[in-house]
Amino acid sequence: MKKTLFLLTIALSTLSFVSMGQSTTSVKGNVTDKQQKPAEAVTITVLLAKDSSAVKLQSTDKSGNFEFLDLSFGRYLLLYSAIGHEKAYSAEFELSAANAAIQLPSIQLNPVSSEMQGVTVVHRKPFIEQKIDKTVVNVDAAVTNVGATALEVLEKSPGVMVDKDGNISLKGKQSVMVMMDGRPTYLTGEQLANLLKSMPASSIDQIELVTNPSAKYDAAGNSGIINIKTKKNKQKGFNGTLTLNYGQGAYWKTNNSLNLNYRTGKFNFFANGGYSIWNSFQELNINRKFSDASSKELTAIFEQTSFMKNENKNYNMKIGADYFLNKKTTLGIVLNGNFSPEKQAGLNTSYMMNAAAQNDSIITATSSNRDLWKNKSINVNMRHQFDSTGRELTADLDYVTYGSNSEQLFVNTIYDPNWSPKTVEHLKGRLPIDIDIYSAKIDYTQPLKKGAKMEAGLKTSYVNTNNVAGYTNLINGGWVPDYDKSNNFDYKENIIAGYLNYNRQIKKFGIQAGLRYEHTSYEGYQFGNPQRADSSFKRNYGSLFPTLFVSYAANDKNQLAMSYGRRIDRPAYQDLNPFLFFLDKYTYGRGNPYLQPQFTHNIEFTHTYNSFLTTTLNYSYTKDFFSETFSQGNPQFNEPEYATIVRQGNIGSRQNAGISVSAQIPVQKWWTAIVYTNYNYNQFKGELNNETIDVSAGTFMANINNQFKFKKGWSAELSGWYRSKGVEGQILIDPLGAAAAGISKQILKSKGTLKLNVRDMFYTQKVKGTINFQTTNASFINLRDTRVVNLSFVYRFGKPIKGTQPRRKIGGANDEQNRVKMGGSN
Repeated sequence: MKKTLFLLTIALSTLSFVSMGQSTTSVKGNVTDKQQKPAEAVTITVLLAKDSSAVKLQSTDKSGNFEFLDLSFGRYLLLYSAIGHEKAYSAEFELSAANAAIQLPSIQLNPVSSEMQGVTVVHRKPFIEQKIDKTVVNVDAAVTNVGATALEVLEKSPGVMVDKDGNISLKGKQSVMVMMDGRPTYLTGEQLANLLKSMPASSIDQIELVTNPSAKYDAAGNSGIINIKTKKNKQKGFNGTLTLNYGQGAYWKTNNSLNLNYRTGKFNFFANGGYSIWNSFQELNINRKFSDASSKELTAIFEQTSFMKNENKNYNMKIGADYFLNKKTTLGIVLNGNFSPEKQAGLNTSYMMNAAAQNDSIITATSSNRDLWKNKSINVNMRHQFDSTGRELTADLDYVTYGSNSEQLFVNTIYDPNWSPKTVEHLKGRLPIDIDIYSAKIDYTQPLKKGAKMEAGLKTSYVNTNNVAGYTNLINGGWVPDYDKSNNFDYKENIIAGYLNYNRQIKKFGIQAGLRYEHTSYEGYQFGNPQRADSSFKRNYGSLFPTLFVSYAANDKNQLAMSYGRRIDRPAYQDLNPFLFFLDKYTYGRGNPYLQPQFTHNIEFTHTYNSFLTTTLNYSYTKDFFSETFSQGNPQFNEPEYATIVRQGNIGSRQNAGISVSAQIPVQKWWTAIVYTNYNYNQFKGELNNETIDVSAGTFMANINNQFKFKKGWSAELSGWYRSKGVEGQILIDPLGAAAAGISKQILKSKGTLKLNVRDMFYTQKVKGTINFQTTNASFINLRDTRVVNLSFVYRFGKPIKGTQPRRKIGGANDEQNRVKMGGSN
């Protein structure tokens, strides 16, 4: 461990101070206006041909001339932009040892047409952009995203599925690392879903789907990374966007946001704020049938119907500043805050019946929950560019703190078959959670000879979380501690990581190879009480994570790529807590301190034709695969006999193979159809609760989005998604899907936009399925408030000043953020 980190440190230090040298390159050109006169102060941006990312920029002189020196070898194109003129692009060109000095043809910029003078021109990006290493979803391009939440936008993104509990999967595989602006969210499962449900789509710029990340990224997430990029105005001057929205489903909702940016001189200030109210419901119906273990004959039937009304408010704020110390060094700070109170009121009715479906007893349970969770974070970052060759050093320091408190009250009334009350039980709970996360990382990029590049970095993170569950029962008019349900769990974890990454373009081939090492140490301590002794556990382990990417540009229309990566998924912190958690009288959760991390080998082959049709073949193998498991209560472990126990468990191995096809079809000039299809085949093998598991099934997913652009600022969308029957661990989910439609009109000289849409218009997003385990067969149907009509108004204000400098993605935290489970509801 120490030897590995020592070698990585030496490698990083050497790369930081030793230049490998490279040939001098030169790219010259000239820009004129419509009258063939020299165009001064035109912004010229150098873009990488493979993904259009910005490399360098400058402005033309009084003669309209420009020159870029010391660019790395590779393929590029130039973007020409000036206020009052249409954007223009150069043809692609390649810098190499044999062609190091290039004189581009003179280019003429055309002014914006007269009827557009004084109008804010809003550039419409395509809804889906398929790039060689990722898929990009441009959120504002879809009219039906108005009034939506971040979670709902994810649900309609290609290859992404959100299950009944809010767990996110990508191309049929769960354990996705979800990031915000390059930083992880520090939440998993339904807690991550709660955050995304409170985040308005109007605050999101893009969603990046990366199925096989390089060694530069944390190794967490066996199915890849989803990076949610929030809006950041990069223009000089004062600019802003105001979004107001009202939605009506079974209950009313609203989410509103204000994004502000001011940049002048060496400073850039930005602030984003949001406020939302989300009223919704969840209705869950479960039927469980219990059989004798030996005879397999039916012994009991349990029917449960529950309805929960949720009232959620969310206040969020992000403020930050960048200081351009000089042309080479930028310092930045970002502060985030989120405050979310929530109220839940539920009614649960359960019928216990014998094998002949005759009532033995009836139980009604009312629940009242008041939840409050809040998080704060601070990021301090630095970027230093040593020269124009791309030699760069970046650093990040992050501190994130989460606080949560849930106040619960349950009243259970037990009736005989004739509805005569027999017993009334009162249970009160208080569940505070405190989480502190510290992270630091440093990354260095060093250009090498012949257009090659080396990247290296180090990172460390530390997590401390404390969970308390304090329950009391009302007995003889007084509240008495319930030590069977009360719990106090403390967890500490440290991860140290380092990586090396090398890439180079060799004629038509692109090669990138990387190696990452991560060492994890953790310890958990469960405090005892008068009925239970203290207990603890600890573990240390380290592992290497290689990655390899090879691309081949066969010709102008065909691109081929292959990628391989090894990844890890660590258990969520609370899933290691061995205590039995109360969910309702017949449903409990239990942690597993022996839960092992799962490791996955991923390989993909991709073919892109004419930047229009992309086909991907993928295969993955997961060892020590863990998933949500279900078992029947065992009285020997103080578990109610007819209760369902939910816990995470290592159930064996999983193999996943699939093929996806995506295409953007220009049906007419005013009509573009975006089609995504994916077929995945999953096979699970292993052993659980002394039962052999050998389950396999295929799942088909389709996502179709039709974008319509009409005259006079009108546009529309008709979209939908569908998923066939599929397996999620022990759960078999029936087919489901949803359709949406919307219309949009630009107003106020294109500074404002009105949008109207309806999501899940036919109310088909109903989750149905079956669960079979041990001597229990169960079926369920889960309904939510998914059919919603939204009306939104967006207003853009401010006067931009020409000249921008792209800001880098910030953040140094990794998968720790994705593994926190905190209070909240579905």
